[in-house]
Amino acid sequence: MIQVWYPAATVHGIPNAPWMTPAIARAYEQANRLPALPWPTTHAHPGAPVRRHRGGRPVLLYSHGLRGWRTEATALVEDLASHGYVVVSIDHTHDAFAIEFPDGHLETAAIPELTDDNEVELTTKAVDARVADTRFVLDRLAAINCGHDRDAEQRPPPRGLRGAFDLARLGMFGHSDGGATTAAALHDDSRLTAGANLDGTLWTAAAVGGSERPLLLFGRNEPDRGRDAGWDAFWARQRGPKLWLTLAGAAHDSFIDFPLLLRQAAPLLGLPPDEVDKAAGTIDGHRAAEVVRVYVNAYFDRYLRRRRTDLLDRPSVRYPEIGFVP
Repeated sequence: MIQVWYPAATVHGIPNAPWMTPAIARAYEQANRLPALPWPTTHAHPGAPVRRHRGGRPVLLYSHGLRGWRTEATALVEDLASHGYVVVSIDHTHDAFAIEFPDGHLETAAIPELTDDNEVELTTKAVDARVADTRFVLDRLAAINCGHDRDAEQRPPPRGLRGAFDLARLGMFGHSDGGATTAAALHDDSRLTAGANLDGTLWTAAAVGGSERPLLLFGRNEPDRGRDAGWDAFWARQRGPKLWLTLAGAAHDSFIDFPLLLRQAAPLLGLPPDEVDKAAGTIDGHRAAEVVRVYVNAYFDRYLRRRRTDLLDRPSVRYPEIGFVP
């Protein structure tokens, strides 16, 4: 399953999409022994016609974290689409927490619980499978762009999607294992122009192998032995442009929607502030979302649109939370 986010020509009469489908939301609540929660809706409108742009729009792929799902970074994905990108978020089947297919059936995660003994082996296999998913999605996007306009359920795409992709300007970003997937795919597939890894440990030889194409490492400013070892290895091997940014006060999930939602849900769940800070970081969730949006947009604008900004060259007084690793 993929989801395509894009600037719309009109949304009149089209309802907003939920952040998770009702079936996925119920499955999540049951798996985590949560009460029924008032899950948010998005700013997106399913099936809206595409607002056309001469030559097509630059395309970004999003890869979720282990046992995540394709809408986990909606705040960032919507923002990128609002700035003129087409964003294709991927659900990695049997890796994602749960996926609802068009006929209503669910596929859940099939990866065993990770331990110190199996973590590297299982995660490496998962990342390799995700890179294969990425190649497949890129193949299908090329076909859609040329007018092969039916999906696996034989449904037509939204009006105007044909020719909407500028596949010469193609980037990818991901959170956690999605960041590792991004780095590996950038190494393996020359169709990708640039990538961004959001706090993901680089598990595979391809991920640490680097490439001639730019990759952003964007993570917490707290040390993490496994993550930092992989990032150091990548840094030494990367041949193309590279940038390593840190976000002060961030937790691992500060780069996706989790902190925003957790702080809203904490009173309903009876979670004390110290537990929330441990899980969501000490940085305010809205501020984290704002800063991540600004820097990810600036990064892809530089390499897919050739737009210069000094945000990526030096610290900014507007965003003192951002640090540069030399």
